[in-house]
Amino acid sequence: MSFDEDDSVVLHDEHSEFDGETGTITQTMESMFGDVTYTISFEDGQETGVPEDALEEADEDDTDEDEE
Repeated sequence: MSFDEDDSVVLHDEHSEFDGETGTITQTMESMFGDVTYTISFEDGQETGVPEDALEEADEDDTDEDEE
């Protein structure tokens, strides 16, 4: 599954300080080999160069928590 800018996603990367957090895709980048990486914006910062397999589409419930 590919993602687009402004999609809400959950990051799964045990080496990231944002592991398990929901963020918004702010940029997509394609390498010369056809691999796509993403820049994800979180409430407390951002993570760049995130591969697609480290992302999961956020549930509606995950994004509603920020609005309460």
